[in-house]
Amino acid sequence: MIKREVWYFDKTGPENTDACLEILARAQVEGFKYFVVASTTGDTGVKAARLLAGKNINLVIVGHSVGFKGPNIDEFKEDNYRRIWTLGVPVYKGTILTHSLETSLAEQFKGSAPTLLIANTLRRLGQGMKVCCEIVMEAVDAGLIPEGVEVVAMAGTAWGADTVAVLRSAASKRFLDLTVLEIWAKPRG
Repeated sequence: MIKREVWYFDKTGPENTDACLEILARAQVEGFKYFVVASTTGDTGVKAARLLAGKNINLVIVGHSVGFKGPNIDEFKEDNYRRIWTLGVPVYKGTILTHSLETSLAEQFKGSAPTLLIANTLRRLGQGMKVCCEIVMEAVDAGLIPEGVEVVAMAGTAWGADTVAVLRSAASKRFLDLTVLEIWAKPRG
């Protein structure tokens, strides 16, 4: 039996980022080799890259796709992108699996779609948990993380990080193989 401390935060938000980074550092010391971190502007990504760069692990930073906020808008700050790449950490900015095409169709035709149902179901565990699942699949789809390995994922609600979980990775094509193994931190509200 594995006995771990689980952190529950009183609320969502960036004030939990440092505690989540502390959890990542402990996971690396425990021997975890694969890490995926969500970062909209790159601020959280820079912190994670500085913490884990050069530690003989595989870290991927995942941002929103260009155009997520609007036509041709890249929310990821260029200086953060350069800082992360300088540390030897890849940044992936791709389509959010439970969002883009079906959200567009659902808005246009006033309905729902299967991926929106999945997204809203995952949100019952918190926005950060939903994002942890998405970013692990995105990193696998991009070939940056292998399938079937334990991945420590860190994400949040809007800005910063407030959720850390361990998942068994899967490609989006094999979504039903994605498994949440452990939840190490999440907001209660």
